[in-house]
Amino acid sequence: MMSQILKDKVALVTGATRGAGRGIAVELGAAGATVYVTGRSTRAQRSEVNRPETIEETAELVQQAGGRGIAVQVDHLDPAQVQALVARIEREQGRLDILVNDVWGADLLIQWNVPVWQHSLEKGLRMLRLAIDTHIITSHFALPLVIKNPGGLVVEMTDGTAEYNNANYRLSLFYDLAKTSVVRMAWAQAQELRPHQCTAVALTPGWLRSEMMLDAYGVTEANWRDPTAKHPHFVITETPRFVGRAVAHLAGDPDVTRWSGQSLSSGRLAKVYGFTDLDGSQPDAWRYVVEVQDAGKPADATGYR
Repeated sequence: MMSQILKDKVALVTGATRGAGRGIAVELGAAGATVYVTGRSTRAQRSEVNRPETIEETAELVQQAGGRGIAVQVDHLDPAQVQALVARIEREQGRLDILVNDVWGADLLIQWNVPVWQHSLEKGLRMLRLAIDTHIITSHFALPLVIKNPGGLVVEMTDGTAEYNNANYRLSLFYDLAKTSVVRMAWAQAQELRPHQCTAVALTPGWLRSEMMLDAYGVTEANWRDPTAKHPHFVITETPRFVGRAVAHLAGDPDVTRWSGQSLSSGRLAKVYGFTDLDGSQPDAWRYVVEVQDAGKPADATGYR
C-alpha cells in the first residue's frame, strides 16, 4: 500500500460518520495523515439520520489504520460551528492540506420518481441545504487555511460523474440538482484555487456498500454477494474504502493539479493509480451502469472489476 506517504499532512473529512466519508478518513489515516472527522452523530447524540455510527468510531478506525483521528461534532449548516472548527485546526496544526467535502445526510428526504410538483417542498429544500450549503459554508471558512501552502487539495464528493449525470435524470429534481451542483462547485473552486497552486476535484464512488446500503439489502460485508440472486447488478458494488483509496492517492500525487476541475470516479482512478478495493478487484461501476445495467444486459461484472 501507500505506507506513510501523508504522514505530515492534515486532512478534514466532513460527513465522516459513515459511508464514503468514513472510508476516506480511514484510508487517509492508513497513509499516515492527521484526520479531523466531523459529523453530527456522536455516542451521546444522534442526528436526524438516526443511525448507530458515530464520529468517535470513525476517529478510532483512523487510529487503528495508522493515522491520527480527531472527532469533532459539527453541524456544517451552522457557520459559527464551522468557523470554530477551522480555527481549532489552525491552532492545533497550523495548516490544512486536504479538505474532503462529504456532508450529505439527506437520504431520508428523497422521494424517488416523484415530480417536483408532488415532492415535499420542505424535504426537497432541506436536501439542497444539506447537500450544497454545507459544502459552501465549509469551503468559505476552510479554504483560507488550505491556500496557506501550495499543493492543497479539495475533494467534492458527489454521486455520479459529470458525463453520467449530464445524460441521465437522477430520479428526483432535488437529488439531481444536489449532485450535479457539487460537480460544478468543484470546477468553480478549481478556478479560484489555481493562483494558489491548489487543486479541486469532484469525486464519485460507484455503487457503494455503505452501512445503510448493506442494511437495506439485509446483509453484512461478509455476505454481501447474497442479494445478487434477487438484485443481480449488486455484483458491481464497492466498499467505502475503495473511494477512500482514490482520495489517498490523489492526496499523495505530486502532480495532482492535472486533475483540477475534473469530475472523477473511484473506478477510473483505480486504473490510473493501480489501487484496488479490499477484495483485490477494481470495480468500474459507472462504465458498468451504462454498458450493462442501463443497456438492459444480464448482470455480469466480468471485465468491469
